[in-house]
Amino acid sequence: MIIVFQSQAAGDVIMFGDVAQRMMAIMGKDVADQGIVTLEQLPDAIARLKAAIATDKAGRAGKSEDDLPQKERADDGSSRPFVNLTQRAVPLVELLELSLKKNKAVVWGI
Repeated sequence: MIIVFQSQAAGDVIMFGDVAQRMMAIMGKDVADQGIVTLEQLPDAIARLKAAIATDKAGRAGKSEDDLPQKERADDGSSRPFVNLTQRAVPLVELLELSLKKNKAVVWGI
């Protein structure tokens, strides 16, 4: 499954369903096929994602490329190249920040 985060402030952010659900949980949102991050919720959602990014970076600090996972399991049980949380979250943070700046909500699945 693919989930698309959308805002009138910027281009779409497209994620695999399992990754998007993880981002929803980090932002404090219900994991659902449809949802919204309202203008009032944007600052907290941004802060939560940035905190998760900082934790991810700290967890990888001092590790070599060989120490990091090379593959991860997809929703369908297949294997795909590992992508760390920071790489996955940064585009969504950018969308949320632009949306906050332009006073636009962020939605998905609508």
